[in-house]
Amino acid sequence: MVSGKLRLLAVAVAVTVSLAACSAAEDAPTSGSDKATGAGGATGYGLPGQPQAEATVAGEERSSGERSTSDQPVSTFAVDVDTASYGFAKRQLLGGQRPAANTVRPEEFVNAFRQGYRQPGGNGFAVSADGMRLPTTHRGADETARLLRIGLQTSAAPSGERRDAALTFVVDVSGSMAEAGKLELVQHGLHTLVDQLRPTDSVAIVAYSDEAEVLRPMTAVRDRGALHAAIDRLRVAGSTNLEAGLLKGYDIARSAFRTEATNRVILLSDGLPNVGSTDATSLVREVREAAAKQITMMGVGVGSDYGDKFMEQLADKGDGYVVYVSERDEAARIFVDQLPAALSVRALDAKAQVEFDSRAVLSYRLIGYDNRTLSASQFRDDRVDGGEVGPGHAVTALYALHLRPGAEGHLADVRVRWLDPRSKEATEILQPVTVSATDQTLTGANVPLRVCYVAAYLAEVLRNSQYGGEVRLPDLLSLAELARRDSDDPQVAELVQVVQAATKLYG
Repeated sequence: MVSGKLRLLAVAVAVTVSLAACSAAEDAPTSGSDKATGAGGATGYGLPGQPQAEATVAGEERSSGERSTSDQPVSTFAVDVDTASYGFAKRQLLGGQRPAANTVRPEEFVNAFRQGYRQPGGNGFAVSADGMRLPTTHRGADETARLLRIGLQTSAAPSGERRDAALTFVVDVSGSMAEAGKLELVQHGLHTLVDQLRPTDSVAIVAYSDEAEVLRPMTAVRDRGALHAAIDRLRVAGSTNLEAGLLKGYDIARSAFRTEATNRVILLSDGLPNVGSTDATSLVREVREAAAKQITMMGVGVGSDYGDKFMEQLADKGDGYVVYVSERDEAARIFVDQLPAALSVRALDAKAQVEFDSRAVLSYRLIGYDNRTLSASQFRDDRVDGGEVGPGHAVTALYALHLRPGAEGHLADVRVRWLDPRSKEATEILQPVTVSATDQTLTGANVPLRVCYVAAYLAEVLRNSQYGGEVRLPDLLSLAELARRDSDDPQVAELVQVVQAATKLYG
């Protein structure tokens, strides 16, 4: 039995998902069409984190508090591949500003970094698990504290495998885009992407300010000259009627829908509407209905003033995701590597479920995913939205765990469930995890695992979480610098700069 003293220390379990997981004990059996597959108060610290009572809102389990495995051993969430929160916070910190706490989402900080998970041999998913003991600098760390990372990885798409794409770009050209370099960054990215697409793809371009204007109807990419000319015609003017732009974009996408292609609306905006509908509610309805008709959405956020929550809501309901760009190098990476890869879909409505063994785990806490948590029964309910995952994607979710003294053997079962994009047939895989997978020290852990810890707890500090009081920024900076010395990944070097900036701003 768990006493009233749930220890405060978190063990972070990273569940990396390119799709979603499911847990068995509380759910109905898999349907006959499903496939079950085994997958191989100290000085310098803030206030200590306290376990929170579970709160359930509209059927969703909120993920902010620590849970006892005796009461609730199952954790379920929809997969999320967004990274915009980290990109926006990075820009603000490096610019000498503190990001607003409500724009900081830990899972998007972690997902912004490459993990290096192994890929599956076929069309399924590879599941890997490793972990480490928490560093001694982590407040309350003892022999039972662990960081567990569970990685789910989709296979990359071979060259030429993906279906043709019909893309409708909806570009914000309102006065808020007049910030130096903002529209130019968007144009650079679009020019780059048009040059990367193949002749049989098609592109439409819609611009909006006070009203929406079709700069180019759906056009085969073989006519690159016409597309480049339309991109060059983008000019800043007027108010921000995002509603008009998005509705026009979906009209174009519906009228030019290609049955055998990937149909997607891509919104490029600072997410700050001031004319028409200025809240996401009515637009979310439009986006959700279009997603049901296989027109998905992607958001590309830009600008130092950025409507983070607005863009996130639209992308989540549109079976898509949102990224944030602030520099040309980032734009090139997203428009050359990330966006073309997202034109194929490996899985729809992906969900993850982790069932902890109460004989080994005393308590756990899902770090982040506050608006993606699901009830256990929703895991196998294929009517419930999950995440869309493309080829070569990996998503990492972190859990804070407290093990029972002397724990050994079985730790947890991780299940992932998704729908095939074409047949809509459900597939489910299972991966058991053992306590021994978490025994290595931080110094013996690989760089991506150490980066997961730094990124997640940096986010906890920035969002003024009670769990941010378990770490100090100077300690996170030291760990980031050690990771940089052991890695040639430029993202890790950049993380050092971000933590340095946060240390100066937050003390």
